[in-house]
Amino acid sequence: MSPPLLKLGAVLSTMAMISNWMSQTLPSLVGLNTTRIITSDTLTQISPKEGWQVYSSAQDPDGRCICTVVAPEQNLCSRDAKSRQLRQLLEKVQNMSQSIEVLNLRTQRDFQYVLKMETQMKGLKVKFRQIEDDRKTLMTKHFQELKEKMDELLPLIPVLEQYKTDAKLITQFKEEIRNLSAVLTGIQEEIGAYDYEELHQRVVNLETRLRDCMKKLTCGKLMKITGPITVKISGTRFGAWMTDPLASEKNNRVWYMDSYTNNRIVREYKSIADFVSGAESRTYNLPFKWAGTNHVVYNGSLYFNKYQSNIIIKYSFDMGRVLAQRSLEYAGFHNVYPYTWGGFSDIDLMADEIGLWAVYATNQNAGNIVISQLNQDTLEVLKSWSTGYPKRSAGESFMICGTLYVTNSHLTGAKVYYSYSTKTSTYEYTDIPFHNQYFHISMLDYNARDRALYAWNNGHQVLFNVTLFHIIKTEDDT
Repeated sequence: MSPPLLKLGAVLSTMAMISNWMSQTLPSLVGLNTTRIITSDTLTQISPKEGWQVYSSAQDPDGRCICTVVAPEQNLCSRDAKSRQLRQLLEKVQNMSQSIEVLNLRTQRDFQYVLKMETQMKGLKVKFRQIEDDRKTLMTKHFQELKEKMDELLPLIPVLEQYKTDAKLITQFKEEIRNLSAVLTGIQEEIGAYDYEELHQRVVNLETRLRDCMKKLTCGKLMKITGPITVKISGTRFGAWMTDPLASEKNNRVWYMDSYTNNRIVREYKSIADFVSGAESRTYNLPFKWAGTNHVVYNGSLYFNKYQSNIIIKYSFDMGRVLAQRSLEYAGFHNVYPYTWGGFSDIDLMADEIGLWAVYATNQNAGNIVISQLNQDTLEVLKSWSTGYPKRSAGESFMICGTLYVTNSHLTGAKVYYSYSTKTSTYEYTDIPFHNQYFHISMLDYNARDRALYAWNNGHQVLFNVTLFHIIKTEDDT
């Protein structure tokens, strides 16, 4: 409640107290305890023998409090006790009337103040309502303006984000450039300590030492096969692709022979990149169809099994003609002793660090694998080793350093299961897994120069890396 309203409440409370005092205390002061006060404008009867009449009204038409006492005629002595009481009563009533008059003036003043305040409050209420309406209008207007500003700024957010990203990248670039500058400065200082001729001689010496070290590497034992790396997808389900292990480092020609029979077309590519892109450099039309997929390119010539025979053909790419052919005595052919996948894969020709080999089976060895080392010029058998591993149970095989490694299957789950060393004429069962990614291998050959396995895996030409265990020869070794 506001202060004017509190003041008004205090005034009304005081008036109520005075009215209550008049109705209860005034009769007792004059000894008229029999007084019966009724409501406004009513007569209060006093005992008849006393002759007193008291008129009491709560307020006049103007709202002022009124209290009137009518006394009987003054026929009594002034010294009479009643007269004293009356005089005292009149004095008290006069005092009370004066107080009431003062209170009334205050009440009227406060009432006028309250009316004024009420008018002001009503006016303020109207103003507040108007302000509130205006505020809504202004807020709506301001909100719309802010929204339009935000709409203008929204496209800047990704720009700012890009600035943040660019700033981060620039910081990284600065750091990398700083590091690179430090490295280059170190290299420059290091190079500055030597002249070009001295540096060149150091490189030559290092290369010589490295080559000497490589020459001391003995043939290693296969420890692990990783991959495959898919080079290309082409051809039928069966085929062969290869490079020459005796070619120079600059000669990276690739040869491609699709299918395992009824074909005599060999496609040549100058590099792996040309092979992948299909940029064929030359085509050879062989004089005979080949059997199987187990061909090999060695020292510039192609060695393959002539279709429906146990004859081995040597074909020179440079000369474009057959240089030699020879029957592989007792060797089975035309699906008599193939690998598990068939495809006339009876005779498998391969090469390693030692030379040229033929892997096949004979009736004399009960269908088990025979390993023969061949003369690369005449195709004459130099030496043979008879193993106890059935040829038809082998998935594929390859030679590394004079040791034959045989897989147990050509399908999923294949692993190198068996090996035979021609150096010691001994065998062992192994467990070297490799990932047959495309589920069907029809050609698997080792390339000594690349130290990798070339494979034809269900129409995919892939490479496997091999890990070999080497022994370094010392000067004391004989």
